[in-house]
Amino acid sequence: MSLRAFLGFTLADSPLDHSTLSRTRRLIDVETHAAVFGWMLKVLAEAGLIDGRTVGVDGTFLEANALLRSIVRKESGASYPEFLTELAKASGIETPTRADLAKIDRKRPKKGSNEDWEHPGDPTATIMKVKDGSTHLAHKAEHVVDLGEEGAGAILAVVRHDANRGDTNTILECVGQATRHLQAARNDSHVDNSPSVIKEVVTDKGDHSNNMLRDFGELEVRTYCSEPDRGRRNWRGLNGPEHQAAVYANRRRIRDERGERLLARRGEFIERTFAHCYETGAMRRLPVRGDANITPRLLLQAAAFNLSLVMRKRFQAGTPRGSGDLAAALRRAISLSWTAIRAWGKNLWGRTVQIERIHPLALPA
Repeated sequence: MSLRAFLGFTLADSPLDHSTLSRTRRLIDVETHAAVFGWMLKVLAEAGLIDGRTVGVDGTFLEANALLRSIVRKESGASYPEFLTELAKASGIETPTRADLAKIDRKRPKKGSNEDWEHPGDPTATIMKVKDGSTHLAHKAEHVVDLGEEGAGAILAVVRHDANRGDTNTILECVGQATRHLQAARNDSHVDNSPSVIKEVVTDKGDHSNNMLRDFGELEVRTYCSEPDRGRRNWRGLNGPEHQAAVYANRRRIRDERGERLLARRGEFIERTFAHCYETGAMRRLPVRGDANITPRLLLQAAAFNLSLVMRKRFQAGTPRGSGDLAAALRRAISLSWTAIRAWGKNLWGRTVQIERIHPLALPA
């Protein structure tokens, strides 16, 4: 009601249609959004806010804008209740009840397989059990964050993956894309010493695998990956010595002082990007569907986060709300200072009047 009054609409008037902005956004291709994200990295490089030699990689699940009960079979297009009804009739139940369908569904193995089911409105969404134990249609967003001590924790790359893809299968792709972004930012910026090669990668134990550590070793990239407790390892096999050398080298690095410091920075800076982009940015449940719409939203969300780093350096506030709080704090400081000056002046004036009153009494008769 207050918004209607502010815009001048009565209850009988219809508000303006806001779908034009969404349609205009959909007309802009993914390459244009990627160019905006790359331009923002160039601005960060010129401001000296990118180190680029040490990066952290982590992913998070985003709930898809699709209901799990709306999934259909890939081969026939039948809905979930229709598929259960066909199974009940095949087993001899002519008119199955809801209890019969629930009983058949409870005994059926692999009832939520992504190979058999999809959502008609968002085929890229996959069935996934999230961290709270519930099952949803979800996507995975993976961030590559600058962890260098001379950087500010900027997002160097953000990639959307299917939720059922493991972290060990996607980390090389994300680091490669971050390397391409750094090289493009260095070529476009006017800073000669801006980094363009990633030397260190910091991840958690979800990314730990023998092949991943070996591949990064072949690329001459040092890894700082937390190692899960797998017990005593058996290194006999075709690639046993190579895997053993890579795992032991990573184990030595995470146990020294620098490794502990980098792992602590990973938990601080990467989780901060997730909180700003998806919790504060209201993207934990995606408002759009399909890779062609989700990837541009992720790129713009990450570019806005990087913009806040530049704003924080120049104006000491990274968001409009923070700028308003800073202005309000400045006004309060000026008001308190003026109040203190007035109180000091009153005390000084009262002391002066008192001295003038007693001064004639102090003179000789």
